Amino acid sequence: MQNKGIIGAVCGDIIGSAYEFHKTKDWNFKLFTPRSTFTDDTVMTCAVAEWLMEDPKHTHEQLVKIMHRYGDEYPHRGYGGMFGRWLRNHLTEPYNSFGNGSAMRVSPTGYYAKSLDEALQLAQISAEVTHSHPEGIIGAQAVAACIFLLRNDEPHKIKDYLKKYCFYDIDKIRENWETIRRDYNFDVTCQGSVPEAIYCALRHINTPTELTYEAIIREAVSLGGDADTQGAIAGGIAATVCEVPDDILSECLDRLDPRLADVIESF
Repeated sequence: MQNKGIIGAVCGDIIGSAYEFHKTKDWNFKLFTPRSTFTDDTVMTCAVAEWLMEDPKHTHEQLVKIMHRYGDEYPHRGYGGMFGRWLRNHLTEPYNSFGNGSAMRVSPTGYYAKSLDEALQLAQISAEVTHSHPEGIIGAQAVAACIFLLRNDEPHKIKDYLKKYCFYDIDKIRENWETIRRDYNFDVTCQGSVPEAIYCALRHINTPTELTYEAIIREAVSLGGDADTQGAIAGGIAATVCEVPDDILSECLDRLDPRLADVIESF
């Protein structure tokens, strides 16, 4: 198993899962508890990864089929209400969501793409099969862009891209970070959770002495918000430049279904 790539999102999901409904503001929280498990974030990340590998045309229709199949195979993994109904009823039309589900599953597109334009196009498709609201698409594209630009040694382009195209002001978040950390609460919208998760990754990436995967995940989970999804987003970004430590990787693999592990390894 590689300890870089989309495994970063998966480990972030597993670590954050114990704190989604038992929020913590303690940066030194226990990384793994008996509640730590993979959730819908991991399942749908793997669905997107399989779509990229198996469908050379990258069609909406094939992604929908794959997501439905994964939903059938993993039916009780914490899906949101609207998305859960979409899965159970095998619906094929999007429902105009701007929830952060589009951003939690998008990391494979940033790793797969060979250009920024391709990353953005694939991120849009991966989002709009369900999350067709502009904010849902923007949230997915923001994460994919961060991953692609970091992979290609262009971190200096991230801040301007996010501000110009996603309306995420990283400088404003940085200036108000202590207040944000103190007051932040559970928020499942893209616009209310994705910028903060991205910043959790970027603030440590920009501070080399703290450049560790674990530090980034601790930052995201201890916001006290939608911990598994913010862990998945921050972890997916983090793994572009940080290897997932072997002890964390081992703990997460022990909690991961072997079929999902195979998809991650193949990707």
